[in-house]
Amino acid sequence: MTEWISGFIDYLSVERGLSKNTLESYQRDLTSFAVYLKKLSSTGLLEANRTHLLGYMSYLQSCGRANSTMSRNLASLRSFYHYLLRSEVIEADPTVHVETPKIEKRLPKVLTVDEVERLLSAPNTASASGIRDKAMLELLYATGIRVTELISIQISDVNLSAGFLKCMGKGSKERIIPIGDVAQGALRGYLNGSRDKLLRKHQTEALFLNHLGEQMSRQGFWKLLKKYSQAAGITKDITPHTLRHSFATHLLERGADLRSVQEMLGHADISTTQIYTHVTRGRLKEVYATAHPRA
Repeated sequence: MTEWISGFIDYLSVERGLSKNTLESYQRDLTSFAVYLKKLSSTGLLEANRTHLLGYMSYLQSCGRANSTMSRNLASLRSFYHYLLRSEVIEADPTVHVETPKIEKRLPKVLTVDEVERLLSAPNTASASGIRDKAMLELLYATGIRVTELISIQISDVNLSAGFLKCMGKGSKERIIPIGDVAQGALRGYLNGSRDKLLRKHQTEALFLNHLGEQMSRQGFWKLLKKYSQAAGITKDITPHTLRHSFATHLLERGADLRSVQEMLGHADISTTQIYTHVTRGRLKEVYATAHPRA
């Protein structure tokens, strides 16, 4: 079965341009189902039917998997069997009448403006690494880009004179995002000497570098964010995505239109962006309850 999975992963990579992390997720989901089938009845992926799919969903549930995990697994399997059907490898799609587990929509965690200010002020800009960290945090909050997009930025992607950043998002879709004055200043400070100190003798066009002079990794930035959130006295459990959520929420709270925020975030569907309107409504209720004399 590995050749069919490999062929599907190659299709997703070449035809749809999905990221490495997404491809690995598909690979894990499909391999997990293949192992389940083999243990169950020595059935292969090509012979699986609706009963096998329903059994697998029940198995995941019995293992304590969340509905969101089960839904993602089923989505991976749907895509795989659609691919096999289009390729005329199978005659019927076994996922057709399998219902997707209902997922309770959770509102994204966001920071207050004060918490953001404390976080962005946490790096010690007396060192080259501190100046880099300040620039990374400022840029993340100023643009709302994903952490994978942040660490993938090349020097040529930044146009400080025009105040814009070129970003390659999901599905290799390029978007242009404005950069605010504060983030521009932090980037200039980083590019005016600090990056060269971190570069050492390496040759790379990556904008943000680690202490070895190589491109910063997701894990490396995650550790930095944890360090600075603790230094800023933020008790919330934040992730790099928290700054993306905060970027969108703060823009909408201050009157930005939904379409513009959708474009900056790189959401293909505006319904994905609309979740932030629920967050802002929640904030309005809190303000009303606190401030109105008859609330």
